[in-house]
Amino acid sequence: MQIFYTPDIAVNTELPDEEGQHAIRVLRLNEGAEILLTDGKGTFYKAAIAVANAKHCRVDILEQWSPGKLWDFTLHIAVAPTKNMDRLEWFAEKATEIGIDAITCLNCRYSERKEVKPARIEKILVSAMKQSQKATLPVLTGMTDFKTFVSQPFDGRKFIAHCNEGEKPLIKQIYNPGESALVLIGPEGDFSPEEVTLALHNGFEPISLGESRLRTETAALVACHTLHVLNQ
Repeated sequence: MQIFYTPDIAVNTELPDEEGQHAIRVLRLNEGAEILLTDGKGTFYKAAIAVANAKHCRVDILEQWSPGKLWDFTLHIAVAPTKNMDRLEWFAEKATEIGIDAITCLNCRYSERKEVKPARIEKILVSAMKQSQKATLPVLTGMTDFKTFVSQPFDGRKFIAHCNEGEKPLIKQIYNPGESALVLIGPEGDFSPEEVTLALHNGFEPISLGESRLRTETAALVACHTLHVLNQ
């Protein structure tokens, strides 16, 4: 069944314009048709279309339920956006399909890109959430200064994946299933030595994601997938 994203469905039973137009003009659904909605906050709604016209699509709620997350830990990945936005968007899409709670765009010393358009990434997250039949939309935070971000509290393990010399165990060697995790992934030029030192000072643990040198978006997705595998 087609899933529609309706963040305000608890207080407004009219579908957002884009979702309503897709239901009526593209799928050609008529009044009485049953559809599945999600508010992106963890709840699904079974509904029937009550009003279907060129300007409005209003529904009657028939049933609602909260299935819960498919994973029992919090996963937050903070990644420096690449120069080519398609690569960050690819990561955001695939991470949402696998399962992620939050994505933060990091502004680092060697970042190739200093600005992002959160609205475009948000649309990709919504599409991936619906495609993978999840009820929770990952929290997206736009460009955030590295120094500001690493000083913020996090209730769980904090990791930084960097390429500098030094002891860096594989994440599977030090992570315990069930622990919430925050992982920092740097830009193509890696974190600066000063950034690594600052992260370690703020409780981040250095980790390796394997012997291969990975692109930024690949490293971020490997971290996401590895943590899910370790929790199975």
